Amino acid sequence: MAAPAENMKINGERLWDSLMEMAKIGPGVAGGNNRQTVTDADAEGRKLFQSWCEAAGATMGVDQMGTMFARREGTDPDALPVYVGSHLDTQPTGGKYDGVLGVLGGLEILRTLNDLGIKTRHPIVVTNWTNEEGTRFAPAMLASGVFAGVLDQDWAYERVDAEGKKFGDELKRIGWRGEEEVGARKMKAFYELHIEQGPILEAEGKDIGVVTHGQGLRWIECTVTGKESHTGSTPMRMRRNAGRGLAQITELVHEIAMKHQPNAVGAIGHIDVYPNSRNIIPGKVVFTIDFRSHVLETLNAMVAELEEKAPKLCEALGVEFSCQSSGQFDPPAFDPDCVSTVRRAAERLGYSHMDIVSGAGHDACWINRVAPTAMVMCPCVDGLSHNEAEEITPEWARKGVDVLFHAVVETAEVVG
Repeated sequence: MAAPAENMKINGERLWDSLMEMAKIGPGVAGGNNRQTVTDADAEGRKLFQSWCEAAGATMGVDQMGTMFARREGTDPDALPVYVGSHLDTQPTGGKYDGVLGVLGGLEILRTLNDLGIKTRHPIVVTNWTNEEGTRFAPAMLASGVFAGVLDQDWAYERVDAEGKKFGDELKRIGWRGEEEVGARKMKAFYELHIEQGPILEAEGKDIGVVTHGQGLRWIECTVTGKESHTGSTPMRMRRNAGRGLAQITELVHEIAMKHQPNAVGAIGHIDVYPNSRNIIPGKVVFTIDFRSHVLETLNAMVAELEEKAPKLCEALGVEFSCQSSGQFDPPAFDPDCVSTVRRAAERLGYSHMDIVSGAGHDACWINRVAPTAMVMCPCVDGLSHNEAEEITPEWARKGVDVLFHAVVETAEVVG
């Protein structure tokens, strides 16, 4: 494969300006973003991204899940395209860089190729995957999951948000349901740049994370059922307090994850308490456990221990426990050749780097099932993400996209 010269770098100022311009759409209340999937703000962000891509000479395709594909042609019309991208949707209180850096970094690759007059044999396609976050419509990585054939498209359309609105209806309402069959595209490779969402790279003083594996994930929706009764007049010994079940299972989840260190994490995130009144003992609590590990055996062992111990804890309290899976994927190992290409890119540019495991789920984790895939990571301040205070430096962003540029263009093969 013909690689770009070591002095070829992207325009960091232009990249940063694009990030700041996109951040104006769907602003949060504390300096970040609230541009949730298939909302009006999402539609506005998509429109801006499309205008930038077309100005860079790319043609836009949209599939039936709303995923956007901006294509820069190669010299060989029969060569498989190299894909690069991430997502533009955010958490309700999200940052300006999570996902967005990977999409606009892909756009910056096209702009830089144009600036330098470089042609590639393979086309390059910049991708914006729909509903990566999964915060409005669970599960996460919804569109890439359908693309990879692990989720059913009709099932995805039926996902509902907190207001009972269906994903498929909302996608159509904002005008971004395309006609293209989902998953019909074939890829030579897929690369995704993302902020680390963890503290390791910053703590180690490294510019680049070369992602070798992703963590597997198990989301388990649990219900503890007791009996609603008056907090003032119900004797302590006669209470069936579902909140106590939540409290003890919270500690159990922590103990299970700690037992499997350093290769596991676990916590309870989303919690709904019923009836959620200050003078009524909770009669039901519904909550979601998030277990993650890049070792499949560890992941399965954590779930098995929960399923064994949680019902016994609840029985001792006089409450009932039930659970069901609400999202899962097994730990992916990224393509060795693509990973090596990322590592070579960092070395060619003279950027410090280290191998790293992604602690979060990403679209690349699903696409890894249907195409050779790798990820690039850059540091973020204090490892903070999914928070409006999420921050990176312009230098981190530039170096991350420089490595992405070199990896993508080497794979796409420079002509001449």
